Amino acid sequence: MAVIDIDLKFERPAFKLHAKFSSDHLATGLFGPSGSGKSTLLSLLAGLIRPQEGHFILDGIPLIDCGRGIHVPAHQRRIGMVFQESRLFPHLSVKANLSYGLKLLAEKDQRFTMQQIVDLLEIGDLLLQKPDQLSGGQKQRVALGRALLTSPRLLLLDEPLAALDVRLRNQILPFLRRVKEETAIPMLYVSHSIDETLFLTQQLAIIEQGEIVASGDFHEVMHDRRALSLAQSLGLDNLLHARLIENHAALGYDLAQCGDHTIVIPHAGHQVDDEIAIAFSSSNVALSTQRLAHVTIQNQLRGVVTSIDVIDYRTLVSVDVGFKVIAEVSAKSVEALDLAVGTEVYCLVKTQSIRSYAIS
Repeated sequence: MAVIDIDLKFERPAFKLHAKFSSDHLATGLFGPSGSGKSTLLSLLAGLIRPQEGHFILDGIPLIDCGRGIHVPAHQRRIGMVFQESRLFPHLSVKANLSYGLKLLAEKDQRFTMQQIVDLLEIGDLLLQKPDQLSGGQKQRVALGRALLTSPRLLLLDEPLAALDVRLRNQILPFLRRVKEETAIPMLYVSHSIDETLFLTQQLAIIEQGEIVASGDFHEVMHDRRALSLAQSLGLDNLLHARLIENHAALGYDLAQCGDHTIVIPHAGHQVDDEIAIAFSSSNVALSTQRLAHVTIQNQLRGVVTSIDVIDYRTLVSVDVGFKVIAEVSAKSVEALDLAVGTEVYCLVKTQSIRSYAIS
């Protein structure tokens, strides 16, 4: 049984939303450009607005079923929300803000104690402070704690780290992972950062122009042609599963094993034997009909052309090197190298164009 099962239609002037996907994972990332419908979908799930059609089933319990006339009021859904801004009550102490969450429930329905959440999020030394005395990261931890103390069935996190700098984001992410692992509360995580999302989950749902165009495992979604524009915008149109086999931090590079190929990647703090995703844009792949000597490009992957596609004036050459690599080249280059299906080529990928992600 899916943890969440969503099939909702909502329409207002100049905008239509059809969100259909399910997930049986504790955390699912929701990706899409601004104006694609992410916030609208969260508002539907939280019960802040009503859909015209469809259903929303959470852990087997229908919270929305338009066909059966079911629309559980927002205050009875037990859905916690954390926003980009912490939205703490400025006149209350941290402890009072946290207590507000507890007061919303009868004692018999309280899944966590105040102390459990304080310990989980390491905010014990903040309890007597007011929100204006806290850093951005501390505020978000308190906001997360307040949401958890409502004992939610689902957490909706709407870009909760977007207003924080990289240092504070890196402080908060481990707490979000702990929440997932130690509370087992399902969460829908909206973010524009693929790094953040992959730290929490590999399950994604992609929304564009009000429609879920792909959902499922990160690697599968990013290879789905319906999500091609997003993959390209993120530089993820080449996305590979790999294992780190050598760590050379002092020299600034690592070695990753991907199929039969050893790929040189920039050092990013991963450990030997870590499972990682490595990504590079198709525009950062050059093609050669022979291996090149006396060049600085160390990643030269031998393969065979399997297709040549022209999409929106872009020429994309797919090469089977044991896995698929996509190169974006000019039509003139295809002609000059006499490329065709079956041509043997080398895919040249600069080390510094490669990004790597820890897989949760």
